[in-house]
Amino acid sequence: MITIIGIKLDNRIESSEKFQSILTKYGCIIKTRLGVHPNKNGTCSNTGIILLEIEEDASALKKELEQFWGIQSMNFD
Repeated sequence: MITIIGIKLDNRIESSEKFQSILTKYGCIIKTRLGVHPNKNGTCSNTGIILLEIEEDASALKKELEQFWGIQSMNFD
């Protein structure tokens, strides 16, 4: 099964250290990571969306992320 997890970071600057720590912890199951954030007038926004592609059981990762951020996920068989 493939799981796509979307995480909305409302304060990227303050969240980045904790977020990166969690992703490092689960790094072996993350196949793809894509970060998307708006750019207004040449300035990076402090909000963003991260998409993760997971090919294994993602329940522990999702549970940990949900403690800090809103997430949405999709599963594909």
